[in-house]
Amino acid sequence: MVLRRLTAATTVFLAFTGAAQAFERVTSVDSFNALMSGKELRLGIYGLALSVTPDGQIRGRAVGSDVTGSWSWQNGYFCREMDWGGTEIPYNCQLVEAGDGKMRFTTDQGAGDDATFNLR
Repeated sequence: MVLRRLTAATTVFLAFTGAAQAFERVTSVDSFNALMSGKELRLGIYGLALSVTPDGQIRGRAVGSDVTGSWSWQNGYFCREMDWGGTEIPYNCQLVEAGDGKMRFTTDQGAGDDATFNLR
């Protein structure tokens, strides 16, 4: 239930955050790691802050609960599985795009829902 509310709220948030931004696809793990180096993915409205490290780990917090997980780069996509406060977030490969201090992740290899995060 909380995950559905988070997804719905993210969708509403994204609708009001300038969809006209220019993003470029991130095509390699080296480019992804360079963008993430020393930074976190943040979405302030939810208190979400995630570190995605080159060794394949995801750690952080969202809506007051810990987030842990792992990731790999496969065939040009960011593939991850996570746990958010005891709720499993299933494995999914995502299209990654970056621009103007932000990163956009689109589920299902670019065919699903997307979320845009600040890089801080």
